[in-house]
Amino acid sequence: MVQRDTVSLTDQQQLVRDSIRDICADFDDAYWREHEAAGEYPQEFVDQLSENGWFGALIPEEYDGAGMSTEEVVVMMEEIAANGGGFSAAQAIHGGIYNSVPLVKYGHEEMKADLLPKVARGETSIQAFGLTEPNAGSDSTSIETTAERDGDEFVVNGQKIWISRVDASDYIVLMARTTPKSEVEKRTQGMTMFLVNLEDAYDQGALQIEQIEKTASNLVHSYEMWFEDLRLEEDAVIGEEGEGFYQMLDGLNEERLVIAAECVGLGEAALEAGVDYASEREVFGNPIGQNQAIQHPLAEAYARVQAAKQMVYTAASAVENDANPKAIGARANMSKFLAADAAFDAADAAVQTHGGFGVAREYDVERYFREARLTRLVPITQQLVLNYVGENVLGLPRSY
Repeated sequence: MVQRDTVSLTDQQQLVRDSIRDICADFDDAYWREHEAAGEYPQEFVDQLSENGWFGALIPEEYDGAGMSTEEVVVMMEEIAANGGGFSAAQAIHGGIYNSVPLVKYGHEEMKADLLPKVARGETSIQAFGLTEPNAGSDSTSIETTAERDGDEFVVNGQKIWISRVDASDYIVLMARTTPKSEVEKRTQGMTMFLVNLEDAYDQGALQIEQIEKTASNLVHSYEMWFEDLRLEEDAVIGEEGEGFYQMLDGLNEERLVIAAECVGLGEAALEAGVDYASEREVFGNPIGQNQAIQHPLAEAYARVQAAKQMVYTAASAVENDANPKAIGARANMSKFLAADAAFDAADAAVQTHGGFGVAREYDVERYFREARLTRLVPITQQLVLNYVGENVLGLPRSY
């Protein structure tokens, strides 16, 4: 068995690790393999986490949540990915945990009192976050979805794309422009965050969705969405009107660290599969793991995954100890960069170890490889991370 417990954990983190491992033990490799092949959301797994209160991990205790922090959620998501589910298993619940954070930080008291306890108890879900658009991918300030005032209401029109878990969510946190770009001093101004009841949007006949066919992370469905004259009450606004972009950025580093942890877990799952096969498969009378051509790539990938893991956990600890915000941003971005590359190298080595069986579904590593490739694109590309580091850490001129 590949050694994974290589970082020091607090008592709380150890409790999280053990609890999540116990839950994951009820879902074997066949469960994940079959659901991914069929493109089915892992509802049974999600329900078990929900029943045990894990969707309330970041919700304060006063709203029936667990009151945990980034340090604990990093452990949680790494464990889910590493225990056979991979990156997409963690992504299946990722939104349900992090989309409650804007409400915790910026929602009005009535919104928080009404919804947060229900989310914490698993009675309702806020799994979807509506930001990306056909003409606004990495450049979030270019969104074209509008929310225009009409008396005491807002009327929303626009299109979103690559929005995940819409089919598994009761609400969506929606970003829309309430002030045209031509009327603001900075492009980051004039964007507002809304909480949208999806059932109400469908009942109004104001929302249509279409699933996007894709080749990776098939446990989690992604959608294109069209809003046409969706009417929202004023109390649907999360935080302050026009400040949505800045609200979105607040907490982004913490979420990026958790995604990096999911990459680490994916790399560990791939290595576990590769090492097991290398130990068992015999060619010419010897296990193939005896050959350095097999052994060295796995060993190197392990070293890279563990190095990324150390950075992720160190950065998560820094968040809780109120380190310099700019330093946290650099660590979060570099953690994602290193973890995504490490996961890819680990999955590639695992596929190569399996030879022709590396592309057979029954051995899982082809799924890990597809997911690992995806991690180099989402939620931010590797190139944009390098842009960030170049400008904000190395002090080089802005390159985009």
